[in-house]
Amino acid sequence: MHLFVSFILKAIAVFTKDAVLFADETMDHCLMSTVACKAAVAFFQFSILANFFWLLIEGIYLQTLLLLTFVSDKQYVCWFIFTGWGAPTAVMFAWVLTRIHQQNTGCWDDDEHGVVLWIIKGPILLTVLINFIIFINVIRILVHKLKSQEGGGSHSSHFVRLAKSTLLLIPLFGVHYIIFAFFPESTGLEARLYIELGLGSFQGFVVALLYCFSNAEVQSELKKQLCRWQYQEYLNFTHKHGTLSRENSPVNYVTQLSLLEKLSPKRKTSVCQNGVTSV
Repeated sequence: MHLFVSFILKAIAVFTKDAVLFADETMDHCLMSTVACKAAVAFFQFSILANFFWLLIEGIYLQTLLLLTFVSDKQYVCWFIFTGWGAPTAVMFAWVLTRIHQQNTGCWDDDEHGVVLWIIKGPILLTVLINFIIFINVIRILVHKLKSQEGGGSHSSHFVRLAKSTLLLIPLFGVHYIIFAFFPESTGLEARLYIELGLGSFQGFVVALLYCFSNAEVQSELKKQLCRWQYQEYLNFTHKHGTLSRENSPVNYVTQLSLLEKLSPKRKTSVCQNGVTSV
């Protein structure tokens, strides 16, 4: 949930920054130096930092689940939340103070140098590096688990499962950022723009698609909600025309809903027909 919030914040920050900096087309935004534009750029930098830190927290959380099988993950949640939002806040506080005292020029979106540059770039590179190491370690654990199950299937099936797991983890860990992470900003600028902006723009959508909307439990909840909406529309329609029959009475619907709530997420519900959910 916090990872998705960080993706949403990053998207909002991009639109907010552009709206503030380019609100007046007659003015050169490079010459602007207002509190509003500085706040917009600071919010943009914070959202970028928060997203990188929550990608790191997601990697640490996944590795915790793999290594500490018998330890409840709930005891780590508070630390995860504190780190995921606290660390970017502390970094941004230091960056804003440094900007004010050392490089208080324009809207703070110009080229940075020295300490100002590394206050933000340093933590981002650190999160990318740690996440890449965790990604390699998770793949190593998956390979070990698949080798221990080799008797249950062919080598090709295990290879397919490993490849699928690896591809699923790449957007979750943000592994594509490692490609240009440690190169100078001027190196492969055009390729960097296509890869980082292209993949980075769709990263949140891909993660949501793979880990949220493709999840069986989420799909089950969506189906139940859809059935509720459809039956409510049916009730409104029949009540309006005065043709509500005994078979489709609210009492039967409440009974069906109670059965629906008891379903396991792994069980499937059939399509709602005529306002009645058959299980």
